[in-house]
Amino acid sequence: MTFFASTAANHNDLAADEALLAGADESSIRIVPGGVEFTGNLEAGYRFCLWSRTASRLLLLLGTGENIETGDQLYYRAMQIPWFEHLTLKNSFMVQVTAQKTRWLKNPNFGALKVKDAIADQFREIHDERPSVNTENPDVIFHLHMDGIHGYFYLDLSGRSLHKRGYRRSDSSASLKEHLAAALLLRAGWPDKASRMEPLIDPFCGSGTIPIEAALMASDTAPGLLQQDNYAFLRWKGHDAELWKTLIAEAENRRNKGMAHIPKIAGWDISAHSIQSAESHAQNAGVDSYITFSIQDSANPSPEAIPADTTGLIISDPPYGVRMGIEADLRVLYKNFGNSLGRNFPGWHVSLLAGEPDLLREIKLRPDSTNVLYNGPIKCTAAHYTIFDKETRDRLTEKAEYKQREREEAELSPGAEMFANRLRKNKRMLKAFLKRSGTTSYRIYDADMPEYSAAIDIYEDKWVHLQEYAPPEEIEQAAAETRLKEMVDGVNRVTGIAYEHIFVKQRKKQRGSNQYNKRASRGQTYIMKEQGLKFFVNFTDYLDTGIFLDHRPVRNLIRDLSNNRRFLNLFGYTGTATVYAADGGALSTATVDTSKTYLAWAEKNLDLNGFSGMSHQFYAADCMDWLLTQNHTFDLIFMDPPTFSNSKSRPDTFDIQRDHRKLIVAAMRHLERNGTLIFSNNFRKFELADYIEDYYLVEEITHTTIPEDFLRKKSIHRCWTIRHKAKPVKVKKEVKDLRLKKIVPKKIMQKNPDSTDSHDLKLDF
Repeated sequence: MTFFASTAANHNDLAADEALLAGADESSIRIVPGGVEFTGNLEAGYRFCLWSRTASRLLLLLGTGENIETGDQLYYRAMQIPWFEHLTLKNSFMVQVTAQKTRWLKNPNFGALKVKDAIADQFREIHDERPSVNTENPDVIFHLHMDGIHGYFYLDLSGRSLHKRGYRRSDSSASLKEHLAAALLLRAGWPDKASRMEPLIDPFCGSGTIPIEAALMASDTAPGLLQQDNYAFLRWKGHDAELWKTLIAEAENRRNKGMAHIPKIAGWDISAHSIQSAESHAQNAGVDSYITFSIQDSANPSPEAIPADTTGLIISDPPYGVRMGIEADLRVLYKNFGNSLGRNFPGWHVSLLAGEPDLLREIKLRPDSTNVLYNGPIKCTAAHYTIFDKETRDRLTEKAEYKQREREEAELSPGAEMFANRLRKNKRMLKAFLKRSGTTSYRIYDADMPEYSAAIDIYEDKWVHLQEYAPPEEIEQAAAETRLKEMVDGVNRVTGIAYEHIFVKQRKKQRGSNQYNKRASRGQTYIMKEQGLKFFVNFTDYLDTGIFLDHRPVRNLIRDLSNNRRFLNLFGYTGTATVYAADGGALSTATVDTSKTYLAWAEKNLDLNGFSGMSHQFYAADCMDWLLTQNHTFDLIFMDPPTFSNSKSRPDTFDIQRDHRKLIVAAMRHLERNGTLIFSNNFRKFELADYIEDYYLVEEITHTTIPEDFLRKKSIHRCWTIRHKAKPVKVKKEVKDLRLKKIVPKKIMQKNPDSTDSHDLKLDF
């Protein structure tokens, strides 16, 4: 027999191991998208249903079909399957259909109808009558899977999803599914730890799924024993009742022996309701006498709850923002939990599942390994750690300190020493400004020396963002690499920031869609502070970090002007200006950007500072298109457009010099008579159109918006305030010009060679 076990994403290797233990032919086991294929006898299929902890369903292959390109061809091939071998007239049945890359099958119900007709007609030919169809609670379920023109006909042996063990009577959207809990335990190496009688604690146990699955695993209890009378194959014509009875007896015998060898298992939660639910579920699973549930604060558990003189496994699915809400509170929770781990569990192993991986950094541990698992649609990271005991931790700390001293005492190369001297000089020059302004994230270097061409920013005196400008082609690769190393060595020596916190990128001209590709997918974010506010920054995944440090004075201006005003942030990027407006007392804010990623980032920045709710709106749209189609008016508008952008999705390009006139006019249509538009860009050759100065009150404020750490490069950006004149000016012709052709959203941006910094890279226009 040929079987297909469907699994959740990244569970198929675990299911493959389960197939081997169930008796599958080892050479036949094949991991495929969506699950595992294997061959074996009926006993192997029954064993898999009974013992699998990670699979969702088990299907038995009945036949295949090639070159199926019409409904009639599907019907003809289905007629060749001996359905009468699997179904009686007394059985009800249903047909389920899935399809991929099958153009002719637009509606799965059509495919199901064709297979149903084939089954009915086959029975009529043999018995002059047909079995009934029942789509709610059928006795037998058949599956058709179409892959292009290839068809696969299956019998569903499991019926219900195998993850539904039956011990959870009530459920919630935040509950961890049983097969995901089992997968996490297997990834954490729990079976080996349980065999050594190591204890297990789930400090965020919720409804108790992880401790219960751990007890079932440790006691060698087959998950299928909990619902042994609820398999679809029990109503299958080919069912072997004696074989199933034998396998059940064997599983019960193994469970009885295993119950004597369950280590200590504990579930903690701060919610009394969750503890009550967990206790009820454990009782339903028959393992309540082997698990201790108690109300505990994960950051400050009672001493008696911590096993003495032993080490074990901490494993949990802590709350995260997608499920539970406010991320700022969660960061505090994770930080306090991390402190508790180091204080109370030296020598223990820890496995945590997190839907937002950056939360894991708050526990201040470096994982030994990670896995990607899915909790429904939520992509989660399973991170596995070792909590070092004090002796090991002291030894590693001493080793790291020795290595750092060794680096500091090592003699720098002449080039690195020269570069370090320039950094020291810049740091001395900025010292008074930084102390006076309270600035903790700043630019310390910007291509001050031609041979060391880079922009270097310090964040919170903890992290360095070094962007090297691509060297000319005539510079040899070896020489370029040497200069980059000298810059990194110089930064480390002057700032004392560890090498692992120096993030290096190369800035070069980008073309077409390459401009906005992610550089990495680590998903690591850090929190920086600025003028009493906090922002998420990312040093690895994008060319820019999520905030433009040279716009600090502009953001302060926005905060000063925002009280009791309605604020619009065009080309909103990560919403830093929106946060300042909210902090300044804005009545409402609207942030417009084509990138949903950046809008989500912006929303997180507002949440981080305690600003949320209906008064803060986010629009994923092309800014020009949004301006021409919306009727909202605002008291304060900020826009910092790109220098140049180009996209196949837009009939024309955007050029800041050519197109700023119509962009500003469109924005001014949304500005109240006494409102202010703050317009900024960083094209070094930019000239404001005479038309704008003729029809509006324009004041260039560039000199007040360049912070001291950027004065070495005065062309970093230019900035204006634009207001309506006291007497309304007719601009009908300009508005008419704007509507001559349809504007469509744009997704890709390309940097102009005359651009001096990264502002034009920050969002899609």
